[in-house]
Amino acid sequence: MGVTAEKDVPPAVEDAAPAVSDDPCEKPESDQPTKDKSIAGGCLSLIVLGASGDLAKKKTFPAIFNLYKQGFLPDEMHVFGYARSNMTNEELHEKLLRYLKAERTDPTTNPEDVRKQFLNKITYIHGAYDADEGFIKLNEEILRLEREESDDNSPTRRLFYLALPPSVYPLVSKQIRKHCMNQRGWTRVIVEKPFGKDLESSEVLSSELGSLFTEDQLYRIDHYLGKELVQNLLVMRFANRFFVPIWNRDNIANVQIVFKEDFGTQGRGGYFDEYGIIRDIIQNHLVQVLCLVAMEKPVSLSPEHVRDEKVKVLQCIEPINEEEVVIGQYEGYKDDPTVPNDSVTPTFASLVLRINNERWDGVPFIMKAGKSLDTRKAEIRVQFKDVPGDIFKCKKQGRNEFVMRLQPKEAMYMKLTVCICVITLL
Repeated sequence: MGVTAEKDVPPAVEDAAPAVSDDPCEKPESDQPTKDKSIAGGCLSLIVLGASGDLAKKKTFPAIFNLYKQGFLPDEMHVFGYARSNMTNEELHEKLLRYLKAERTDPTTNPEDVRKQFLNKITYIHGAYDADEGFIKLNEEILRLEREESDDNSPTRRLFYLALPPSVYPLVSKQIRKHCMNQRGWTRVIVEKPFGKDLESSEVLSSELGSLFTEDQLYRIDHYLGKELVQNLLVMRFANRFFVPIWNRDNIANVQIVFKEDFGTQGRGGYFDEYGIIRDIIQNHLVQVLCLVAMEKPVSLSPEHVRDEKVKVLQCIEPINEEEVVIGQYEGYKDDPTVPNDSVTPTFASLVLRINNERWDGVPFIMKAGKSLDTRKAEIRVQFKDVPGDIFKCKKQGRNEFVMRLQPKEAMYMKLTVCICVITLL
């Protein structure tokens, strides 16, 4: 017959997934970033506290700029920088220029013009963190620009980002609560890691911030979780069938989570010396990655369900064996004038974590992090066990590995054993 009835379609064809391009660089339309329509309407004020610091100029302002040039921020948006350094708007703009990459994302716009437009939206206010005057002035500037951008009946939004050491979070938060709360819309406060130095200081800090803001106003973040490949860890594990049966102690020999930087503290010695590499990198960034690698499938992707599975992993981690820990400090660390001459703060640490549960019993999780090392790299390396009864005698070729490189160039690849076929003369 010329027409195939629906009942005649072979089951294998009927169940087949939609065709997907073999080009790994091609993204389907559904994967392209989409703008949140909720950004439309209402003036948005982004306030960066600690605006003259290293974190703000290298990370925070460039991140805001990337959102701006991709159209993810409303036109009625202003950025306010607040810090103790006495400088003008122009001086802050000059400091930021080298970190704001003016790349062409739209053939109809000049990237230099976009960067200039963004800088013109940044207003700098200097003042102390423990004095009322500076925050009163900050609030006046925010109100002035809110009035210029919206009428009295329009909602406004204020987002405070604390690019500051955790020790001043309570001080600054009290000033925000006292002088800068929004009367015509929401106020939100973002605090970065490390959230305290230990359990006790973390609980004290949480209590102090909780007395000033409600939970829906307060955002505790680890920016490492925003990396695309880190966000893909759950997708990779639970959306790809071939990983599901092999992701366990029967097949995996070890997991290595590595963070290397080829530079030192670069002027951040005073801050870094207070925390060290374990608190600055391992305890937060790398442990978050470990949880995503090791956790069980959550009931859903809701934050609460993902959090619950992470907590289960953390509860199963055994006390660290001191014989499996190596720490060190790179030569020249104390040349930084902000670092005490008698500092013993580690700039490198390697340690082994062991998870005592059915999936991971006996599998070492090797965590390494350090500054001023041979290369800049962050990766997750899952090393599989040797093939039992290996007839090819290929142990010298190394084990199979699955690698996710988080930086400098994101990549995901597998190391497999293959052979080079040769012709033997008779």
